[in-house]
Amino acid sequence: MSGIESATRRLGRLFAAASLALLQATAHAELTIEITGAGANRIPVAIADFGGDAASSRVVTSVIRGDLERSGLIRIVDTGSLVMTEASPVAYPEWRGRGADALVAGSIGASDDGRQEARFRLYDVNKQNVLAGSAFVTSKAMLRAAGHRIADVIYEKLTGEPGIFSTRVAYVVRSGPARYELHISDADGQNAQIALISKEPIISPSWSPDGSRLAYVSFENKKPVVYVHSLASGKRAVVANFKGSNSAPAWAPDGRKLAVVLSKEGGSQIFLVNADGSGAQRLTSDGAINTEPSFSPDGQYVYFTSDRGGSPQIYRIAVGGGEVQRVSFEGSYNVTPRISPDGNTMAFISRRDGSFRLAVMDLASRQVQILSDSHKDESPTFSPNGRMILIATEMGGRGVLSAVSTDGRIKQRLSITAGDVREPAWGPFGR
Repeated sequence: MSGIESATRRLGRLFAAASLALLQATAHAELTIEITGAGANRIPVAIADFGGDAASSRVVTSVIRGDLERSGLIRIVDTGSLVMTEASPVAYPEWRGRGADALVAGSIGASDDGRQEARFRLYDVNKQNVLAGSAFVTSKAMLRAAGHRIADVIYEKLTGEPGIFSTRVAYVVRSGPARYELHISDADGQNAQIALISKEPIISPSWSPDGSRLAYVSFENKKPVVYVHSLASGKRAVVANFKGSNSAPAWAPDGRKLAVVLSKEGGSQIFLVNADGSGAQRLTSDGAINTEPSFSPDGQYVYFTSDRGGSPQIYRIAVGGGEVQRVSFEGSYNVTPRISPDGNTMAFISRRDGSFRLAVMDLASRQVQILSDSHKDESPTFSPNGRMILIATEMGGRGVLSAVSTDGRIKQRLSITAGDVREPAWGPFGR
């Protein structure tokens, strides 16, 4: 089409999508996470093996340790094979001597209804008191989920910000020349489920604010169509199937509308549509290509990419229409705006020295920082607590995902041996 579409792989694949197959099956390949960077001052935490059923304990404690270690803000202190329940006495001087600032102990037991119960306590070793404690009713099939929830509580108590270990990530895996799969996994890449299989590329997955639906673009009928897929039922509905192309869905914060890119009136323009596809209203009106819309967290603005100034840059417009305001000025090529949950930071892709790299802008000061050292970054997506940004990039000629903290210190790489990984979308906090 034009310069914007050829800028990144995402824009070059605006007209592709999925098949009719809507599956809920366990994926054969799961993401593996490699930590490539961590925070400067990590909190040392000891996590003893939980008491109770040994096999269940191993599952829960391994999930908790893995989550907290990958956060980049916590260092796990070795406890050997020590088993401690939440009722065990705590020898605070001993743990302080081991260098631990905090200690976690717990157990897996039977609940009153025959299911399992994961109980834990978090201790402040220096102040010699209990910081947190709780019990989660679970089952053997949901032990990993219980571990994620416990890790969320621990992380929030120690850092002061919500944990994201119980959230989910959607992404696309290409495992052959004509096989594309839309996966949904836990934030650690495990428990991956296939939501969609296609012979055509799948792009632009976008989570609804309540995490119950995914919007995406399908090209199964030889034209791009926007669908909304219910994760509970596996059913989907057409949201945009107008003349020409229908692409780049983005949910409004209240879940009632989506911003989409349509060419039904000529060119590439941004429209707002109701979540059921009704009431399409044109938002941009000019001869430029306008694409990649994203709402501000307060729902007042839509940020988007446009070449109206001669080169691809980032702009915003009020949801009620009106004057378009340019947002990006540094550099000649800036695309794919995504706003942090607190509304203070914008992640985007900026071309620097011939490479496409993840950048962040402080929206108040307009200061820009480049966060990645890779060359083909695309599709930035914020974690729901705003600390991490997930992107698609390329390593060794293969598509992988990469996560980096907004200060650039914490870095992770997520990959699948079986194929290329693209199009990440980080889901919201659980409701």
